[in-house]
Amino acid sequence: MTSYRKLALPDFRNLGVILRVTLLAEALRLVMTVVIAPDLAAAFAQYTAQGLLYEPVLLISLALLYALAPWLQRVSYGSGVAFILALVVVVVLALQLGLRAVLPGELPESVWRSALLAVVVSATLLAYLNWRHLRLSPSLAESRLMALQARIRPHFLFNTLNSVLGLIREDPKRAETMLENLADLFRAVMADSRALVPFSQELELAKAYVAIEEIRFGARLRVNWSCDAAPADALVPPLLLQPLVENAVLHGVAPLEAGAQISVEAYEDDRNLMVLVRNPISEDALIHEGNRIALDNIRERLALHFDVEARLKVETVNGEFVVSVRIPIKHGRAA
Repeated sequence: MTSYRKLALPDFRNLGVILRVTLLAEALRLVMTVVIAPDLAAAFAQYTAQGLLYEPVLLISLALLYALAPWLQRVSYGSGVAFILALVVVVVLALQLGLRAVLPGELPESVWRSALLAVVVSATLLAYLNWRHLRLSPSLAESRLMALQARIRPHFLFNTLNSVLGLIREDPKRAETMLENLADLFRAVMADSRALVPFSQELELAKAYVAIEEIRFGARLRVNWSCDAAPADALVPPLLLQPLVENAVLHGVAPLEAGAQISVEAYEDDRNLMVLVRNPISEDALIHEGNRIALDNIRERLALHFDVEARLKVETVNGEFVVSVRIPIKHGRAA
């Protein structure tokens, strides 16, 4: 899977990219028309006349870029930008010449002026989409990454090590397993968080975290795993599930003297991976700043990888705190 680069072409098969390109292209054309035209009446006339060529160029270019999206993801940024600009110019020239042959006198703009307009609009859109990529990229959000990597809280580490010390004599095998789970958790936290991983890996990590906490909470912590219907090879951002489960343990189990059961459910729905984590709400439970940072970090990484096609939703349903995540299913090898 592709890791992040400072310069990156957008995924032209992503719904959010297509919507942004369409709306921003129309907005740019409107702004340029109003700025250049001497008055609003002339601007309206010019905007309408341009639409005869502009709309087909936009739609055909998007269709071609959709078809070529897998290839574009493999080329360098500079080569991809040059190809896209050349493609748009070719589409403009072909349509301009074709429409002039069919509708002579209906296109007021010159061929090369139309081509220049297409290049300016395309270059502006590519620059904006790359800026958005940089703004969301975790590689540039160092403070957020540090907050995410601090998921292993100091008192959690101390409690785990104390539990291991207590188990070494009476149950050395269980102590060894607990240390292995802790090592897996640390390995995931310190790994590159910018690459996608299989959901099965995230599920195993969350279960390793629960196995550690079960030593401390005992029978107070009960987890219902309903994840058999989820595609194991679906690619998701790393540290997606474990922070959600940790949040459920901290705020749904720890405050209650009798403990509680949390629920983790994952399944496929209309080519989307649905993940739901539920925990009961205690009266004195507070959402800590660290958990808000974790949720915001997950939301930003979902936007970076999947744009509007992914969603993280938090709500209260029938006395339960529910976090639901929807991710479009993409199969492949992790980076």
